[in-house]
Amino acid sequence: MADLGFDGRVAIITGAGGGLGREHALLLASRGARVVVNDVGGSVSGEGGDAGPAQRVVQEISDAGGEAVADTHSVATPEGGEAIVATALDHFGRVDIVVNNAGILRDKTFHNMTADLLNAVLDVHLKGAFYVTRPAWIKMREQSYGRVINTSSNSGILGNFGQSNYGAAKMGLVGLTRVLAVEGAKYNIKVNAVAPVARTRMTEALLGSLGEKIDPVTVSPVVAFLAHEECPVTGEVYSAAGGRIARFFIGLTQGYYNPHLTVEDVRDHLADIRSEDGYIVGTSNSDELALLIKQLS
Repeated sequence: MADLGFDGRVAIITGAGGGLGREHALLLASRGARVVVNDVGGSVSGEGGDAGPAQRVVQEISDAGGEAVADTHSVATPEGGEAIVATALDHFGRVDIVVNNAGILRDKTFHNMTADLLNAVLDVHLKGAFYVTRPAWIKMREQSYGRVINTSSNSGILGNFGQSNYGAAKMGLVGLTRVLAVEGAKYNIKVNAVAPVARTRMTEALLGSLGEKIDPVTVSPVVAFLAHEECPVTGEVYSAAGGRIARFFIGLTQGYYNPHLTVEDVRDHLADIRSEDGYIVGTSNSDELALLIKQLS
């Protein structure tokens, strides 16, 4: 079968000055995409700024014969998101792919978590994805084509000590992914998420020896496939680490039904409520409503 290429496509990749974003940018560019390499060049915790990282990735792409432009606007404001999309439109005339990859860490145990630490992380991860995707979405609807890949995390899907702010933002991205998949369906806009485990400057202190086996380059093929026009799925979440790809999904059990439900019924039938036998994997809230109608009628 033919290789998957991106000739004629324009991709915005946020946080692409290093780590996962850099690998995504290099791979898409090597397969023909024109790339907006967005990165403010700040620290892991989000302080400071430096145009160097984005410029260096653009130079790598150019040296390899690709086409890219650097952008250093912050994803954390509506104005920044608009400006990033404007960079794509001004230089390449369109936008087909958005990879929301920018992120910061401000870890604290929950009893030490503050509003400032929460807001900063939500602004970059969750709101940042919203702020960049929305202006791109308008263009995608007009051209009846688009691909959006959000970067979630097992810290949100499964939970991780000391990351209540990060986990909340990352699980919020799953919700955003699901809603946009539903809204984008009739416009040929497909929206998926990845939950990568990879060695980057954000994770190297946490991964120890495992980091040697999970190079970020192994995540980018998953992102590239989800960004391609042949991608058949939408609204899904994929774990990617070290060459292994798997699917996370949200299941709903058959549950327990009693029209005269009491507190004691919940206690006595907890095993039935929690049983995974016959669970469903819905694509929207209408699937749960369909199950409810069946059970209540």
